[in-house]
Amino acid sequence: MQLVINTYGSYLQKNGDCFKVKKDDQVFEVSVKKVSSIMITTAAYITTDAIKLAMDHNIDIIFLDEFGDPFGRVWHSKLGSTTLIRRRQLEIAGIEDGLKLAVSWVRNKFDNQIELLKRLRNTRTQKSAEITAYIEKLENGRSSLDNISGTIDDRRGTIMGI
Repeated sequence: MQLVINTYGSYLQKNGDCFKVKKDDQVFEVSVKKVSSIMITTAAYITTDAIKLAMDHNIDIIFLDEFGDPFGRVWHSKLGSTTLIRRRQLEIAGIEDGLKLAVSWVRNKFDNQIELLKRLRNTRTQKSAEITAYIEKLENGRSSLDNISGTIDDRRGTIMGI
C-alpha cells in the first residue's frame, strides 16, 4: 500500500517495525511489510529513523508539493530490481529479440487504440465515417510492423515513422 501523509502538521516516525503517523491526538501505525511507498507533502514531518526504516525495506519516499506534484525522492542506494531491469533492457536492445519485444508492445498499443475507436464509433454514429478512416490508418500502421527485422537501433527510424 502507499502511505500518504498529506495533513498539515502530521508526523511520521519509526516505532519498532512499524511506521507511526501522528497528528495532534490521533495516532496510526502500519507495518513496514504492508507499505510499498511513502508520499509526504509539505508541512509534514518525517524522522531520520523512519527514512532509514524505509530504506532498509526498499520503500520509496516521495516528497510532494502543495499541489501534489513530486519534487523529490529518496530510495535505496543499493542495486535493486530497477537497476537490474534496466541492465537487462540494455542487453536485449542490441539483439533481434529486443526488437521483437518492442514491436509487440507497439502492436498492442495499436490494437488498444483500434478497439477504443471501434467502441467510440458505435456510440458516435454521426462521426462514424471519420472514425472509420482513423481505424483504417491505425490498421495500416499496425500491418507495417509485420515485416520488421534487425535490432532496435537499426529499425528505430522505421518504427518512429509509422
